[in-house]
Amino acid sequence: MRGILVAAVMVVAAHGAHAADMPEFGALRGAMVETPPGVVNWQGFYVGGQGGYGTSDMDFTNSTSNIASRMMALTTIENEYQVSQWPVLGKRSAQGSGYGGFVGYNWQWDDVILGLEANYMHGNFGGSDSGSMGRSFTTSDGYTNGVTYRASANMQVKDVGSVRARAGWAIGSFLPYAFGGIALGQADIIRSASISGTAVNANAAPGFQTINFAYNKTEQMNSHFIYGYSAGLGMDMMLYRGLFLRAEWEYQKFAAPINTAVSTVRGGVGYKF
Repeated sequence: MRGILVAAVMVVAAHGAHAADMPEFGALRGAMVETPPGVVNWQGFYVGGQGGYGTSDMDFTNSTSNIASRMMALTTIENEYQVSQWPVLGKRSAQGSGYGGFVGYNWQWDDVILGLEANYMHGNFGGSDSGSMGRSFTTSDGYTNGVTYRASANMQVKDVGSVRARAGWAIGSFLPYAFGGIALGQADIIRSASISGTAVNANAAPGFQTINFAYNKTEQMNSHFIYGYSAGLGMDMMLYRGLFLRAEWEYQKFAAPINTAVSTVRGGVGYKF
C-alpha cells in the first residue's frame, strides 16, 4: 500500500518538476504564470501534513456466507435450507482517527485551479460484529435438525489513500475545491463461521438415528489490499508566501470482503513552492 502511494507521489512530483522546467511560450503560458492583481498564485508543486477524524461504516451482513457455504457444500441442510445465508450479522459504524500527508501540483488560469494530488493517512478505521441464529427443521431425508449458526467478523483499515484530480476557484486567499479519484487502502480482516447441531431420525439405521455435527472455519487476511473510489470537498487558505491551511472532507468507498466506507474530516498545513 505505501509503495503504491510513494509511486503516485513520485509521478505527481515528476509531473510538477517537468511543468516547472518548461520554457515560457508567451500567451500559451502567460495566463498560467502571471496572475492578476489581488489573485493569489496557486500554481506549482506543494506538500503538506494532515490529521483527521472519521467514521467507518461496515456492512457485515454477507461477510461470512461464502465461508459457511463452502463448509456445508453438498449437505442436505444447506441445499434445502441455505443455512449459510441466514442473517446472523448486520451493519456497524465505528469512529477512528489518523494522520498523514499530501503532495500535488496545481495549474492556474486566472481564478480557475486544476490539480493532481496523492493523499495518505495512517490510522485505525474499522469495526466488528458477531451474532448467532438457531432453527429446527425437517429435511427430505427424514431427519429433524436442530441447527445453530454462529459468525463473527472484524476489519481494521490501517492505511487509506487516494490519487485524485481536483478543481477549484480562487477567491482572494481562499481556494474552495472539489475532487474525485481512486481510493486505496490496507486492512486486516478476520472472519469466522461455526455451524453445529443434532440431526435425529428414529427410522434410520442403528448408529445413524442421532447424528451430532459441528463445522468451524476461520479466515484471516493481514495487510489485505483494498481499493475503490474517493470524492470530497475542501478549502485551502493561503496565509503567507506559499504557506496555507487546509480543511477537508473525504468519502472513500472500498470493494472488499466486507463492504466498507470511510468518511473523514481533516485539517492540515501545507506549503506551495
